Amino acid sequence: MAHPSQQQRNLRVLMMLVGVVAAMTGLAYASVPLYKLFCQVTGFGGTPQRVAAAPTEISDRTIRVTFTADVAGGLGWKFQPLQRNLELKVGENKLAFYVAENLEPKPVTGRATFNVSPEIFGPYFSKIECFCFTEQTLQPGQRIEMPVSFFIDPAILDDPQLKKLNDVTLSYTFFRAADDGAAEKKVGQVQNSQAGEAQPSPVN
Repeated sequence: MAHPSQQQRNLRVLMMLVGVVAAMTGLAYASVPLYKLFCQVTGFGGTPQRVAAAPTEISDRTIRVTFTADVAGGLGWKFQPLQRNLELKVGENKLAFYVAENLEPKPVTGRATFNVSPEIFGPYFSKIECFCFTEQTLQPGQRIEMPVSFFIDPAILDDPQLKKLNDVTLSYTFFRAADDGAAEKKVGQVQNSQAGEAQPSPVN
């Protein structure tokens, strides 16, 4: 019975290693959105929950929310909250605003990450609407106000670890989006199209 040569065995080992590396690479790319989804569902790492509507139950307990903002390196934006803090009752739906301004001479697309601190508060800080759910594209010099609709889940009243915690911080950081170049390209295409339409038709 013929045995496989050393070269054939080496080739099989090489193919197995290539397959393992490919699988690990795919898992690494998939882990980012999966981790983000896990955090949004569980509140892990201080990530606020995303929900469809506010509860009908409103408690007498008051929570004070402080708002902070930051801009990552490489993004020429000015970004800040319009209110330093506000107070709300547990279960009460509130609206807060942030403002962003594009200081760059071209259209820029950004995406905001968010979390609350202390992290243990994450599962109870719920958002209905937020600018952080989608990417934001600003034209050169454009300034926009962006709302956040949120509430504190009444389930916090049953958590013994949070009975004395009445202060929480909501933080956002804006990053340049991975597909930022698409915004500038789209604007350029629109401008070229408008320029073409503005050209007078030849006179016979």
